[in-house]
Amino acid sequence: MPGTGAPAAGRHDVPVPPPEEEKPRRSASATAGLVRASHPEPAVTVTTLATALAATSGRGPTGCALVAAAVLTGQLSVGWSNDWIDRARDLAADRRDKPLVAGASRPRAVAVAAGWALGLCVPLSLASGPAAGAAHLTCVAAAWAYNLGVKRTVLSWLPYAVAFGLLPAVITLGLPGRPWPPIWAVTAGALLGVGAHFTNVLPDIDADLAAGVRGLPQRLGRRRTRCLAPVPLFAASTVLVFGPPDRSAISSTATLTITGTLALTTALLPDKGPRGRIPFLTTLTLAVTAVSLLLARGRALV
Repeated sequence: MPGTGAPAAGRHDVPVPPPEEEKPRRSASATAGLVRASHPEPAVTVTTLATALAATSGRGPTGCALVAAAVLTGQLSVGWSNDWIDRARDLAADRRDKPLVAGASRPRAVAVAAGWALGLCVPLSLASGPAAGAAHLTCVAAAWAYNLGVKRTVLSWLPYAVAFGLLPAVITLGLPGRPWPPIWAVTAGALLGVGAHFTNVLPDIDADLAAGVRGLPQRLGRRRTRCLAPVPLFAASTVLVFGPPDRSAISSTATLTITGTLALTTALLPDKGPRGRIPFLTTLTLAVTAVSLLLARGRALV
């Protein structure tokens, strides 16, 4: 009865469902969170690099598509596994930029996505042939090893060197005759990987140390890492200039002059702490230059 304080019959017996328009919003938000947890920027970058290298080395449209699909699924599995493995540490550090910490994605969804991506990566890699497939799966295994703990050791650079060093082999072993890439391509790829590792962690060294991540760059510290990051990238450019048999003296001199200047600039700049973006941008430019040289030498891989 009204005024007695007794609840009206049936008023609270059945929970009120959310408005219909909320369901698509939640679904879209969960999808966006899952995409962010995959680390889409490096996934797309590495996939684009591998596909472009396949195209310049002579792989046909089908071969390029297989390379793109294999590399993309491998990269997605690596990105999702990274966020899932680090979820407890990211939560303790209140990393609100991480979807699992911000609640934009669920751990189970990320784990399932990583498993599916890895499962798809195996047949897609082997579709280019057993040798090319084995090379690519070794790259993926190296990246997973990094996520599972190598990144917290002094050997944190090694998975990057293995993965990037084998990338030319992933391309050439899928060509007719399954040729192994020349040593200069493997060496340049490994150096590029080490430089990418140093460049990638440079802005986050302090946060990594606070989270207990003590890879080689973190152990060296910000200043020494900033000075050393350009070295393997400059070395990669040097190998790519002088390694292939066809080279132009003028373009070689110009390339080494530019990359050498960038390397010296990075090493000599005053340290402005985590907010200093110029060292990161100069090493990133060095990395882009080395990648461009690698793509330009695609025909010389065979």
